[in-house]
Amino acid sequence: MTRRLFYVALGATAGVLIVRRLTATAQKLTPAGVQSGLSGALNNLSGAIRDFGSEVRAGMAEREDELRTELGLDGRHDALDGP
Repeated sequence: MTRRLFYVALGATAGVLIVRRLTATAQKLTPAGVQSGLSGALNNLSGAIRDFGSEVRAGMAEREDELRTELGLDGRHDALDGP
């Protein structure tokens, strides 16, 4: 008797878990679910692009400062050229 009760409980639990998983999958495949998924992906992509652009601009500014210093265009060498 307890063995049957165990298997009934196991089957009910498995059934509930399967139905919940199928419901979640079906929700993702509806137009609203697809839109939500794409919206999240596009937000992640735009954030990554924004971060990449910031890093590139910071690197460009750093390199420009290095070049100005190496070429003497940073204004520190102007006093040495004097009259």
